[in-house]
Amino acid sequence: MKLDSRIQFRRAAKVDDGFAKVERFADHGPELWAGKVDVSDGERLRADELSASITSRFVVPSMALTRGITPKDQLVYNGATYAIYGIKELGKRWRLEITAGARIDGP
Repeated sequence: MKLDSRIQFRRAAKVDDGFAKVERFADHGPELWAGKVDVSDGERLRADELSASITSRFVVPSMALTRGITPKDQLVYNGATYAIYGIKELGKRWRLEITAGARIDGP
């Protein structure tokens, strides 16, 4: 698979907002090259709101940064924020496959 898409990982950290410590996501590591394959999409009509979601698989090089990613982290691709559902090794620690999903709102 060609690694021809740019992605960014985000990790939650506790920050002081002046009133309390709250959890905010911030970039984690540099942008990386990844391969992307869409595996499903769907639309839901809920309370007169149309929403769409997409599930994709991202293939990334296996390195210290990517091996440290967990489902608590987020993945950003093309302006959409994806929740990470699962991570598995491909080959002998050569690449990782990350299954993730995003809600993509319509106009």
